[in-house]
Amino acid sequence: MNRLFAFVHATRHVSKTFAVRGLAFVLVGALGLALAVAEPARADVHVDITRGIVEPIPVALPAFYGDSFQESRVGQDIAGVIGSDLARSGLFSLVDPKAFIQDRESLLVAPRFADWRVLNAQALVVGRVSAQPDGRLKVEFRLWDVLGEQQMTGLAYFTTPANWRRVAHIAADAIYKRITGEDGYFDTRIVYVAESGPATARVKRLAIMDQDGANPRMLSDGRALVLTPRFSPTLQEITYMAYYNNRPRVYQFNIDTGRQEVLGDFPGMTFAPRFSPDGRSVVFSVSTGSNANVYTMDLRTRRVQQITAHPSINTSPSFAPDERQITFESDRSGSQQIYVMNADGSNAHRISFGKGRYATPVWSPRGDLIAFTKQDQGQFYVGVMRPDGSGERLLTESYHVEGPTWAPNGRVLMYFKDLPVGAGGRQRSSHIYSIDLTGYNERMVPTPTDASDPAWSPLIP
Repeated sequence: MNRLFAFVHATRHVSKTFAVRGLAFVLVGALGLALAVAEPARADVHVDITRGIVEPIPVALPAFYGDSFQESRVGQDIAGVIGSDLARSGLFSLVDPKAFIQDRESLLVAPRFADWRVLNAQALVVGRVSAQPDGRLKVEFRLWDVLGEQQMTGLAYFTTPANWRRVAHIAADAIYKRITGEDGYFDTRIVYVAESGPATARVKRLAIMDQDGANPRMLSDGRALVLTPRFSPTLQEITYMAYYNNRPRVYQFNIDTGRQEVLGDFPGMTFAPRFSPDGRSVVFSVSTGSNANVYTMDLRTRRVQQITAHPSINTSPSFAPDERQITFESDRSGSQQIYVMNADGSNAHRISFGKGRYATPVWSPRGDLIAFTKQDQGQFYVGVMRPDGSGERLLTESYHVEGPTWAPNGRVLMYFKDLPVGAGGRQRSSHIYSIDLTGYNERMVPTPTDASDPAWSPLIP
């Protein structure tokens, strides 16, 4: 279940510029400012994403209009990414473009709402791409309420042609937020472990990609095995565990410069690192002999503080968003369970009491839930519970599922599955998946190699 926990347990018996360099796009403003900034009195298009089962809203999304062939091609690509983002959320369904009646050019003047109602579309997105004299692109769009026959929001952006994909994600976030009332999560990145090779000689490298699997690239060369990468709130740095010279320790990696440094010099193994929400410290575990305890390190002063002092395995710490509490897993009760304590280590108390073993707790950025993995009778699960342990819900199950990570809006999780493949199931294949809190919208995230240990970034500034 938790591979690091199992490893320690076995020893007992034996710059904000990251990935946005050159993204000099500017939010110009709202097209129809009053509607973009204020909630309309009549809001027919709305979805409650807290319900158990959500009926997707039908959205019509024609390719963005362009005067030239190149502009039209970019407009088609942008509409494709927006549509893919919205559809993957499970909250929206796309109306078949083959059924569209009104042409794109006349749409720029005004929608013929009757033409869209007959297709059962409830929302309509109309956009345009135009090349500017300075070489940049202007990308603009309007979101229309088809039933209410009114504009819900409209925005325009200037960007370099190479950054059209990011503009598409930002537009999808704006649409998502206007309809759901919740912040979007599409303009984000995922850091993960790219895996290749046979099970007996697995190569594991740090990798990064957009949240939809686009633009993957490797951050390490594979000479050292890496595990559990985590983003800093600034998006510029990653903390992770790596085996260099067969010594497992926690490292910090600057995405912009490629600079890597070890965090502290401890006599035992250091593992399970995670940044605090303000990015000023890292919380992690240190193994000494037959037990492991939770420590924090101030990244400015390098001051280290031991948080737990218990003759058991205490690991996988995760701060609450307000940094007043930490959730972690421990076997102090005889099996892996989830605990919550104050940030100074006081008032540690168990919150998981269901059947089976619980591990890898991660506090939601909203503060309302803790995600976890669970093993019971040979089956693995990803679930959520409230910080007091109530309201446990299992979202997905598999042969082996692990490593939950939250989208910045706290409404979607990513994790990875290990599945047996090949003759007799002697090999395995790892893939990253996402699922929303309803548990009804599980999707695989495409990666060029096997992938594990995903970590979701905050929204890119």
